[in-house]
Amino acid sequence: MKLYTKTGDTGKTSLMGGRVRKDHLRVEAYGTIDELNSFIGKAVSELDSTVFQDILADLETIQHELFDCGGDLANVMKERKYKLQEASIEVLEKRIDVLSDEAPPLKRFILPGGTPAAATLHIARTVTRRAERQVVTLMNDIEDVPAIVQKYLNRLSDYFFAAARVVNFRMNVKDIEYIRSGDVFK
Repeated sequence: MKLYTKTGDTGKTSLMGGRVRKDHLRVEAYGTIDELNSFIGKAVSELDSTVFQDILADLETIQHELFDCGGDLANVMKERKYKLQEASIEVLEKRIDVLSDEAPPLKRFILPGGTPAAATLHIARTVTRRAERQVVTLMNDIEDVPAIVQKYLNRLSDYFFAAARVVNFRMNVKDIEYIRSGDVFK
């Protein structure tokens, strides 16, 4: 099997159920999700499996769920069955709570960074927010998009924030507070 098909040489790409221009917002949204998945792969490569077994398991699950999100966004068939389920959001919420309880209490905004893995997770958080904005725009353009994808991405960015803080905490690297921040978390 060849990796190239030449079907995109005219600036169009295939969806499940149709073809669109490669700069279509739907393609931008699932392309951003693919970019996000790559940053997660980078974070995985930076995490020690003896210290971060739980987070590594989370990230592998998330990578599969992001493929589900991309597939759901690329599906424009009349009869659709979406892969992403509400249970994925519930699991994320539980993990966010566990990770938030492990990290030190937070009162102010923090600067993204710390260990290489935490910094990569912060990048994943911001790419997630961009993907979410693109999905919201797509939804507002009266495109038929499963709302669960937007909800999942919203929760996922919170997960990455919590995970980045725990990575720094377990590695004894303090988060740096934004010096002009007031107390915003209570």
